[in-house]
Amino acid sequence: MPRNVSVIGAGNMGGGFAVHFALHGHDVTLVDHRESNLNDAVARIEDAVVQLNEGGLTGRPPESVLDRIALTTGQADGVADADIVLETVPEDLAIKRAVFEAVGEAAPDDAVLASNTSGIPITDIQSAVPDYADRVVGCHWWFPPYLLEPVEIVRGSQTADRTMDRIREFVESVDRRPILVRKDVPGFVWNRIQNAVIRECLHLVEEDVASVEDINAAVRDGYARRTSVIGPFETMDIAGVEQFRTVADHLYPHLCTAETVHETCDELLDEGRTGIDAGAGFLEYDEPGEAIVRRRDARLSALADCFDSFDAAGASDSADSAAE
Repeated sequence: MPRNVSVIGAGNMGGGFAVHFALHGHDVTLVDHRESNLNDAVARIEDAVVQLNEGGLTGRPPESVLDRIALTTGQADGVADADIVLETVPEDLAIKRAVFEAVGEAAPDDAVLASNTSGIPITDIQSAVPDYADRVVGCHWWFPPYLLEPVEIVRGSQTADRTMDRIREFVESVDRRPILVRKDVPGFVWNRIQNAVIRECLHLVEEDVASVEDINAAVRDGYARRTSVIGPFETMDIAGVEQFRTVADHLYPHLCTAETVHETCDELLDEGRTGIDAGAGFLEYDEPGEAIVRRRDARLSALADCFDSFDAAGASDSADSAAE
């Protein structure tokens, strides 16, 4: 069982990894090339633990979590004892290749070398490190990792079965659900589905079918709320496959098939409407970005707690029924 985990990159995701892995008993080394990034990560780690405590998802004081997390700007030293190395550096193939070249030389010969890339083919990363390509694997988490359960495990063309087994074992050891991606396609599973939905949303805006606010609400309060309890294939089964096929035959020809990003995005960028940090993107914001993200995470935490309580009640009912 892997115990020592080195995380390369102390940004939002890297700090989130450190929290989650430490809470599940792993010793974590958080590596970054800037001391200031590590200092910022400590503050985010403390805040995340407090938030998890407020949501009833853990009862650990932040100090006890930080005790399991070492911080360093020395990349070679930071991976020297790692069972698992997980990089979460910018989505740039050249940067990721350079990281894997360096950590592959410095990490133990049997360390799993995992990438948290959200869409760069793992095979493209492996091509830079032929001597240990068999130990390179995709391990894509969703943010925040301490609140969302699925983790994509992506096999590159040269990933060994043993590597796949070890990274799956690790993901399960931190109470997460492995999603096995058998083909190394761009975007994997999650981002392909997410971008398909967003592309259609942008298309509806550009065709003036509905407002940004209404489309956002339709997805957030309708589609997403339902898909939080049943997936797409369950949805089709409940509706009936024949009915779904009939509707889809009529609808598919009208769905967006754009191969480039919609012009709306360029227009927003030209206006400086870059998102929550600018106070505006597709929508207007009158509070700091940190508050918006914290509210999102609080809702995710409450949702997780709700599901846990529901599942526990269901298990109790099943046990009572079996005893009768």
